[in-house]
Amino acid sequence: MKKDIEFPLVEGVSIVIAREKNEINQDEWKAYLINENKEELNTIFITSQGYASSEIGTEYIEKTSILRHAIPKLASRDYAMIEILSDEVFRLNNEFWVSYYIGDKLYDKKFIFLPSTIQEKNLQKIPMLNMEGILHK
Repeated sequence: MKKDIEFPLVEGVSIVIAREKNEINQDEWKAYLINENKEELNTIFITSQGYASSEIGTEYIEKTSILRHAIPKLASRDYAMIEILSDEVFRLNNEFWVSYYIGDKLYDKKFIFLPSTIQEKNLQKIPMLNMEGILHK
């Protein structure tokens, strides 16, 4: 059964953790979903979680709650905010599991930001957002 399921390659979809100033001029970090495809994304489901793995095995020594997000549609070459992030979770692996449809095909991909990636030195200009952030394709 599982061998009969088609898993198309995810292209043109990214997650960005971007930094911007809030109304009291403090840094605020937000996760965004970017669609660079020519097609609209539909029925988008995203789960997010932070975790730290143990040195032995696959058990988590620390983890956050799993957050679930739904975005009905995301137009071609558009973006949507997923959630606000506390900088306290940057020492953890930050996982975003994204599922969506283009037409009648289901696409699915995990984006994992390792603890060493969400740092000042890794910020780059994200033109679509007009912000600085860390891009994961």
